[in-house]
Amino acid sequence: MTELTRRDQQVLEAVITDYIQTGEPVGSRVVARRYGLDVSSATIRNVMADLEELGFLYQPHTSAGRVPTDRGLRFYLDFIMKFKALKEEERRLIQNAFSEARADVKELLHRASRVLSDFCKQAGVVLWPKLSMTRFKHIELIRLRARQIMVILISKSGLVHHRLLEWEEDIHQHELDKYSRYLNELLEDVPLGDIKARILEGMRKDKTLFDQLFHKTLEMTQRVVQSTLEDSEVYIEGRTNLLSNPEFAQVERMRKILAAFEDKTRIIRLLDRTMNKSSGVRIVLGSESDSQELSEISLVSSPYRRGDTMLGVVGVIGPLRMDYSRIIPVVEFTAAILSGLLEDPEVGG
Repeated sequence: MTELTRRDQQVLEAVITDYIQTGEPVGSRVVARRYGLDVSSATIRNVMADLEELGFLYQPHTSAGRVPTDRGLRFYLDFIMKFKALKEEERRLIQNAFSEARADVKELLHRASRVLSDFCKQAGVVLWPKLSMTRFKHIELIRLRARQIMVILISKSGLVHHRLLEWEEDIHQHELDKYSRYLNELLEDVPLGDIKARILEGMRKDKTLFDQLFHKTLEMTQRVVQSTLEDSEVYIEGRTNLLSNPEFAQVERMRKILAAFEDKTRIIRLLDRTMNKSSGVRIVLGSESDSQELSEISLVSSPYRRGDTMLGVVGVIGPLRMDYSRIIPVVEFTAAILSGLLEDPEVGG
């Protein structure tokens, strides 16, 4: 990243601070009048021109002031911005917002997305825990009726996933119990991302030891586990908050934003990227999302855990000019509260 002088950084900070507050292009006179840099408007104008040449600012119209580019915002976030510490009252309100939630993972995750939406006045998002991020603990095969089996998979982190399977042959419960016992021995403490390989290995080793039905049951389990591992879900609250931002008032921009949220796979891919990169707060700005539909929004996210296992991420999606200095601590604190609640052994899936 290009090094900027102290004055360059002061002017960039002033422009971004004013732009976040107003959403309007910022001129040199505004910077001189509001931010006490003790230099003339002409000097500030020259610095702003230099910052524009370096790609940190741009001028939407010839007669207008300047607004930050994604590059300018990234420099501000990485090197200049100062966080606004959460007040004790804000911490208490966030904690209280979870107090009435039941000891249920889904309820806690829904609550987290609402908390982030309410406190940040943008869209709150939560990526549902990925089974592949933890280890196998237990599997149960339950006959519901003829040719219909419920497969219940429990991870070591305590999360429960279940899948209803239609099977071409009827299997009695005592047979399913036998298969469950074998699978629990075969898969004990296996990372769930490795289950497919372990099942295939078991099928190769044991195909001569068990009848064809058992072999089909292993195939069935492989199919169920694979589809469960590929599952992703995201909870989104406060989409309408985005539309209250003036930059999304134009019909075409509004259409793009709503289309992006309608296709949840884009949001899931974006959240997946932040989960894989770091264990701390991550910010993805506009063009960094690699999606044209998401090019005018940004994401602030933080992972949540159960014990040492990273399960998913919580975050806030909003315009590029979000108040990051306030939103980042809210996201980080909410992730910490959620992680603490998930430590409770009574919280289940």
